[in-house]
Amino acid sequence: MNKAFVKETTDGSDEESLPPSLQLPPGNKNYMTPRGYQALCVELDGLLRVERPKIVETVAWAASNGDRSENGDYIYGKKRLREIDRRVRFLTKRIDGAEVIDPSARQKSDQVFFGATVTIRDANDDDGDTPEQVWQIVGIDEADASGGKISWVSPLARALLKAREGDVVRFMSPSGTREVEILAVRYE
Repeated sequence: MNKAFVKETTDGSDEESLPPSLQLPPGNKNYMTPRGYQALCVELDGLLRVERPKIVETVAWAASNGDRSENGDYIYGKKRLREIDRRVRFLTKRIDGAEVIDPSARQKSDQVFFGATVTIRDANDDDGDTPEQVWQIVGIDEADASGGKISWVSPLARALLKAREGDVVRFMSPSGTREVEILAVRYE
């Protein structure tokens, strides 16, 4: 395919193509824990030192075989190189704009801030039928709901931020408005 018909973004607008859950709110910093920052750095290093050189070698070999229009290795390799380069630009931008906050360095506090690990339960559960939930408030790029980590821009995290142990907070969940009670706050 002719390059004239292929749209490649080089102006850094990769952020706009992200799902809303991964976009930084306008004017906000990219907060991260040290673990999340390290994970992005490791991924970037792996792409630059291992994966990209391997694909470049494959593309060079495929190009030397002659006709590129029907050369699957060449076509796939070029496509993969564009994907890698896009991811490298994204990671570089996120790492450069990161503000690393170490939750373990925070003084003992009962108030919820970035990096806090918060234990909650439904406020309407007087008889203790629903289990307690434990969530750590982390950066957008390190959120993993199955691992108990939620992004600081999620509705639950926004409701929890600046609240204290014993407070009941209200937030909008996919199932409607919920109220949860904060049972414990710790920084690890």
